[in-house]
Amino acid sequence: MGKDYYKILGVSRGASDDEIKKAYRKLALKYHPDKNKSPQAEERFKEVAEAYEVLSDKKKRDIFDQYGEDGLRGGVGGGGNNDTNGSFSYQFHGDPRATFAQFFGTSDPFGVFFGNDGVGSNMFYHEIGGDMNDPFGFGGRGGMGPGFPGASRSQSFNVNGSPNRKHKMQDPLIEHDLYVTLEDVNHGCQKKMKISKMVMRQDGTARKEEKILNINVKPGWKAGTKITFPKEGDQVPGKIPADIVFIIRDKPHPHFKREGSDIRYTAKITLRQSLCGTVVKVPTLSGEQLSISTVGEIVKPTTVKRLQGRGLPFPKEPSRKGDLLLAFDIQFPSQLNQNAKDILSDLLPMDGNS
Repeated sequence: MGKDYYKILGVSRGASDDEIKKAYRKLALKYHPDKNKSPQAEERFKEVAEAYEVLSDKKKRDIFDQYGEDGLRGGVGGGGNNDTNGSFSYQFHGDPRATFAQFFGTSDPFGVFFGNDGVGSNMFYHEIGGDMNDPFGFGGRGGMGPGFPGASRSQSFNVNGSPNRKHKMQDPLIEHDLYVTLEDVNHGCQKKMKISKMVMRQDGTARKEEKILNINVKPGWKAGTKITFPKEGDQVPGKIPADIVFIIRDKPHPHFKREGSDIRYTAKITLRQSLCGTVVKVPTLSGEQLSISTVGEIVKPTTVKRLQGRGLPFPKEPSRKGDLLLAFDIQFPSQLNQNAKDILSDLLPMDGNS
């Protein structure tokens, strides 16, 4: 039996958009794995994100109301009466943290209440020209003066601190997810993150300061890559400012799924095309479309074609690229009349061999 997204969010089938948003907000904060360490939290967090993405989208919700989860997946009855002429299919992208970040404007569950990591620092940030705006915009207490122009990828990047500060405790690390597109990873790009923090004057008073941090995203960087800005957190008397760390995350892509330096594209073809051959139009990250012919071969559900050099750059050797993997989703007919069955019965071998 398919999932009941209304039950997952704890709302009625007639729930308004506001009720769905409130339900998601409550449950996403409750089950976020960074806050909730129970064994089932991560799975519940993912279910809640998937339910919200379906019920907050009118088209997906209408299909779900009529056909259930099977309809969204392109199963029985799933789309024959909608405006996509039976081609509608929805698959959850599998990244509940991306849903959380898009909804709240931050990937940090503590930051929803406290501005960042929940330990008292009120720093906030947003991407200039991007979509990472923090809607809460808290002011802060502490920070560091200007002068650090940017940072490079590093798991433990740091600069030498003053020896007489070693006895001080440093504020806890501040981490934020930075979502990038596959096109960003393919070509490399620069992200400008504007942070707001408080700095201490020489007379002991505090003032708010805004600063731009430049992040040079290198071609081929993998999700999980960390970029550290040492001691860019709020200043607190008697403490060393926190390091700010941005963690690279992949934005869901409309065409491709990333697999290391390879990217996978799944083409939808009919059963007839899989048996008789067809020409598939395959998009690429460069914007070019490739025409791939399957004429003269049988395309099986397990068939994967490898288009060499059409993937993402290798992080340590950006002059080389991974491959574009072309997979196939074979669309079977929902029904056949008796005449078609008789013809196929005569034409197709009994044992499945040619």
